[in-house]
Amino acid sequence: MRTERIAIAPQGRYWLALASVVALADQAIKGLVQALMPYGQAIPLAPFFNWGHWWNTGAAFSFLAEAGGWQRYLFLGLTGLVTIVLTILLSRPRPRLEALGYSLMLGGALGNGIDRLARGYVVDYLDVYWREWHWPAFNLADIALFLGVIAFAIAALRERPSPSGSE
Repeated sequence: MRTERIAIAPQGRYWLALASVVALADQAIKGLVQALMPYGQAIPLAPFFNWGHWWNTGAAFSFLAEAGGWQRYLFLGLTGLVTIVLTILLSRPRPRLEALGYSLMLGGALGNGIDRLARGYVVDYLDVYWREWHWPAFNLADIALFLGVIAFAIAALRERPSPSGSE
């Protein structure tokens, strides 16, 4: 039986390392939040921002948070699939902005995926609000995912072929 080995381009190692740093930083912050703050505590840091400790059993904006537990396995499966795909994409040479997007998305997916696997929920600690309206709480992994999607979108728009034959 012959096994194929995926060769990782030198710049791919850099992008995979960046994804690892994002995931590890996210996990370090979450570990500190869990160790030092009781669940539900919020510490006001600005008139529009709290540092706190909350759990999310769902996905973005608490999607499927009340689904009864099966969603954990769905999100873990999706995280595994995304991790494989993004790792393969990053193993090949890519334009820098595209690779940055993939790397940030991978780091964010890993950060939240580790939470789901180890805890059964994602630890959130950032709360932005205006008066009584609060944006759903989020974390570093969520920020990395968001910035990764933005970087990828910009890269895709830059590389879009111009229409030919139009005057």
